[in-house]
Amino acid sequence: MHRTPVESSALRSVGYEKRVLEIEYVQGQVYDYLDVPRPVYDALMTAQSKGRYVNAQVKTHYRYQRITNDP
Repeated sequence: MHRTPVESSALRSVGYEKRVLEIEYVQGQVYDYLDVPRPVYDALMTAQSKGRYVNAQVKTHYRYQRITNDP
């Protein structure tokens, strides 16, 4: 999935396709959050603090799978 680089101290890049929100964190891990509605992605991309938005609106609400095991 194509990810767009973002300005954030917690996130490196974000992608969205077919209700899957893919987030690459600055430490290098990549997670897919599943069954995420498009408005959630849109709000994330316009959020002043993307890390805070993910913590409050994504991590606690959607199932996820880790895509990378390193670092």
